[in-house]
Amino acid sequence: MEDKSGRWLLLTAIAPIAWGSTYFVTRQFLPADAPLWGALFRALPAGLILLLISRRLPHGAWWWRAAVLGILNVGGFFVLVYIAGQRLPSSVAATVMSASAAAMMLLAWMLRRQRPRVLAAIGAGIGLAGVALLVGVGGEPVDGWGLVAAFGGMISSSLGFVLTGRWGNEIPGLTMASWQLTAGGLMLLPVALIVGGPPPALTPTSLVGFAYLSLVSTALAFAVWFAGLRRLPAATVGLVGLLNPVTGVALGVFLAGEPFGVTQVAGLVLVLVLTGIVLGAVTPRWAHPREGMAPREGADAASVLPSDQILPSMRVKVPVQVDAPAGLRAAVPSPASSDSAPSTPESATASPHPRS
Repeated sequence: MEDKSGRWLLLTAIAPIAWGSTYFVTRQFLPADAPLWGALFRALPAGLILLLISRRLPHGAWWWRAAVLGILNVGGFFVLVYIAGQRLPSSVAATVMSASAAAMMLLAWMLRRQRPRVLAAIGAGIGLAGVALLVGVGGEPVDGWGLVAAFGGMISSSLGFVLTGRWGNEIPGLTMASWQLTAGGLMLLPVALIVGGPPPALTPTSLVGFAYLSLVSTALAFAVWFAGLRRLPAATVGLVGLLNPVTGVALGVFLAGEPFGVTQVAGLVLVLVLTGIVLGAVTPRWAHPREGMAPREGADAASVLPSDQILPSMRVKVPVQVDAPAGLRAAVPSPASSDSAPSTPESATASPHPRS
């Protein structure tokens, strides 16, 4: 039994590591001027693959709900994550997005009257202090538009996760992720054609980068993430999600040569403390979700559409986020997490996108 748990733990760890690598891959391998096409190339193939796996189409109100969540957790989130990945160092982007737990708690309080516990609120304050240290003190100047994109993606996927938690009580996580990724990708197509012009010319390098983001950081990541959520305690999965920002920082520092001094290390530690405190405050009662359902909020707090996010996550009283791609946040994950966007929660969900 322990051997099986260990194998599932290692398999689940693929998701936050893949989401954490989103920023590095975007910055190093993909064209800088194609965020719309980049988001489309990431979302639509992954969504169609997961749709083939889940073999379930939306029904009734879920057609328009999937469209709304596809915009928040995929369309908007993936575009903004792409911009942030191009304009910010990978280490900064990954750490900033990991602070989305604070945004989700605030939105859940505003929209769903879910008052955060004192300990979770303290953790959110610590995390925001970590982000301020990371981007405001020492090191190279941080691109302002990159920060706007990162925070915009965080808000978009966090709102999407809150709505997913409100609407998606009886939809399995992988199915939810497939709907949001497919809807978000399809809605990006006309926008990319009209606003972005023709698709970018693909070089061997960018082709590998896009294939990695879509097939590994999104389709595979969501598949193993939800498989792990069905077989491991939610708190364990949430802690595994901490690999998201750690991966982003490690790739940025050791492979891209990004500066990361004592102040930045302190900022990263505070953001990780934020996630750990929030997970500790909200997950104990929901450590064992029902078989077949994707636990939502807590696990994605550690991910970022996502992450990246990204998308969906774990059943808990207070939302927390990993790109994941999502949300689909990613995010923790999403479904949708982040990223940032793609389950039976009572509150907001989290991701890789979304979410990255």
